[in-house]
Amino acid sequence: MRLHVDIETYSPAPIADTGNYKYAMDPGFEILLVAYAFGSDPVRVVDLASGENLPSKLLNALVDPTITKVAHNAVFERVCFTMWLRRQGLIGKAAWLDPAEWDCTMVRCYMAGLPGSLKEAGAVLGFEQQKMTEGKALIKKFCTPSKTGGLLGSERVMPDDDPESWATFKAYCIRDVEVEREIDKALSWVRETEAERAIYEADQRINDRGVLVDLTMVRNASKIDAMTRASLAKEAAVITGLSNPNSIPQLRSWLEGRLGASVETLRKTDVMDIAAQTTDPDVKRILSIRQQLGKTSNAKYPAMLDATGADGRARGLLQFYGTRTGRWAGRLVQLQNLPQNHLPLDELAFARKLVCEGDYTGIQLCYGNVNDTLSQLIRTAFVAPEGKTLAVCDFSAIEARVLAWLAGEQWVLDTFRSGGDIYCATASQMFHVPVEKHGQNAELRQKGKIAVLALGYGGGQKALDAMGGQRLGMSEDEEQQTVRMWRDANPGIVRFWHDIEDAALKVVGGYQQTARVSIKLPISTEEYEARLSEARKVDPDCDSVRNYSVNGICLEFSMLNGWLLCKLPSGRQIAWPQAKPTVNRFDSTSIEYRGIDQTTNKWVRLETYGGKLAENITQAVARDCLADVITRIDRDCPGIDIVFHVHDEIVAEVDEAGADQALKAIQEVFAIGPAWAAGLPLKGAGYITPYYLKD
Repeated sequence: MRLHVDIETYSPAPIADTGNYKYAMDPGFEILLVAYAFGSDPVRVVDLASGENLPSKLLNALVDPTITKVAHNAVFERVCFTMWLRRQGLIGKAAWLDPAEWDCTMVRCYMAGLPGSLKEAGAVLGFEQQKMTEGKALIKKFCTPSKTGGLLGSERVMPDDDPESWATFKAYCIRDVEVEREIDKALSWVRETEAERAIYEADQRINDRGVLVDLTMVRNASKIDAMTRASLAKEAAVITGLSNPNSIPQLRSWLEGRLGASVETLRKTDVMDIAAQTTDPDVKRILSIRQQLGKTSNAKYPAMLDATGADGRARGLLQFYGTRTGRWAGRLVQLQNLPQNHLPLDELAFARKLVCEGDYTGIQLCYGNVNDTLSQLIRTAFVAPEGKTLAVCDFSAIEARVLAWLAGEQWVLDTFRSGGDIYCATASQMFHVPVEKHGQNAELRQKGKIAVLALGYGGGQKALDAMGGQRLGMSEDEEQQTVRMWRDANPGIVRFWHDIEDAALKVVGGYQQTARVSIKLPISTEEYEARLSEARKVDPDCDSVRNYSVNGICLEFSMLNGWLLCKLPSGRQIAWPQAKPTVNRFDSTSIEYRGIDQTTNKWVRLETYGGKLAENITQAVARDCLADVITRIDRDCPGIDIVFHVHDEIVAEVDEAGADQALKAIQEVFAIGPAWAAGLPLKGAGYITPYYLKD
């Protein structure tokens, strides 16, 4: 039985800033309306705000493990009902409703490559009944504190204050369930594997757990940042004489007057270039101030304060399946773009101590650039509770490993298996000379590095330049030559781009129902099993032959309902909606699909090609490797509690007393790899720390 449900709520907490968890934990939180339907029954609404009670059938269903609760952005309903049931004394004060009993149609939309919002998804799917447009204004009216208040002078508008609008609001709540139910039907074809279900449930538990935040440090960092910005702005006004030195037109005009040359833009790279070329000390200082004031990362400190609950933990920082590839997206604090720390660890610890003590003068005297120092300290605001410490572990060069595995680029796989330096090995392959990190031809390693980072997905000279080619002193000709040499050194990867593009075009063009691209692996299943058997005669627990792989693994493209689908080795599918062949600007056939433009955030037609498909697939497989790690730790490693993860890295709370053993267990999980990834050489490197940082 499926129970479709949608709720409307009130809380003094601003949900956009605090997130779902802190919003629902606020003492003033209430559930106002509950719209629901069992299966295909008519949708009903319960008006709790007007004194109605939940029917016993609905109340029992919320805690019945045999009934699947379905909602759009189901974490909202699950967390809100958790808090409501706790206050009613119907579940334990520390209990959470089990995510295993919930199904999220928003996640289903993400899996299908659709927008996440109910309104936009319904529009793309072309439903006859769409989400009601009145909802936004009604939510502002009834669900948030009111500046004007209700008729009786309360701080909020109550149903009796505007019965007509309240009736519309109830209809709006009912319509949301109807649209959500239509999405549930329309996307019933979206395939959710058992593994994917397990990682969704683990994700929900991680978000429920949250991560501890050092609030003293965060509050002091916010104060120091504000003081620094005020001081810098005042200094800039004195130097320039401008009324608003933050104004780009004013600052450009001042710079042009001092430099005697036009200044087109003030982007980060432009500021760096001008500062490097000028000898004018005032210009240099103003550009330094602009760089410091332009650093937005320190806004994460107030974001942490907003997201952290009364127990000191920030929750809801990760959005499951937040991108087309299935990777997580950041929420609230945006964990996916935390600044790195570059200070030596002892200096970082001392800077952190000064901030915790609120020592603004000490930070200024010791570190000079206060904004940059605060930025480097952001990660360290996430801490372990008393008696615990943090175990941090990540995959080493995961995308390069996965791409080589998918493409059968044997020399790259051999480099990783032998523990070699992939950047040195790449430079050696390209320039046909030995390259050692601190030895012969060491200067070529950096060129190998940017080639690995820039060129794996079909990028050319522009991609190499964006990764820093010109800053290395490379001319356009040298960059183009580097592209050619990298491609000559990686014929398997180049062939992979063409193979997957051809396969996708065959199914999009209607020439084949399915098209497979085999993952080229070195040995047969029989040889693999024989080697494993021999190794285990010596060591029954041996997995040393895991790096040898088996045949039969492939990528499978197909079309369904106008969607281009690619089945990954894990069994999961990624999707490109409403795909069709098209002729691109180079007058060659390519693939067009509908998706969200990353610049405009609008639903538009986009183009893809072999290199872009390779990027999507590689990142999706790398994501599945991390998902497998998270699932196995969540299931098999009691006492290791993941509090968040970023890209290819997990952060877990472990007991201080057994921290080394816990880290070893985590690294073993990283190294073993998923069952479907035979032949993929994986490696996890980790460390123990009382607060989060990049080691």
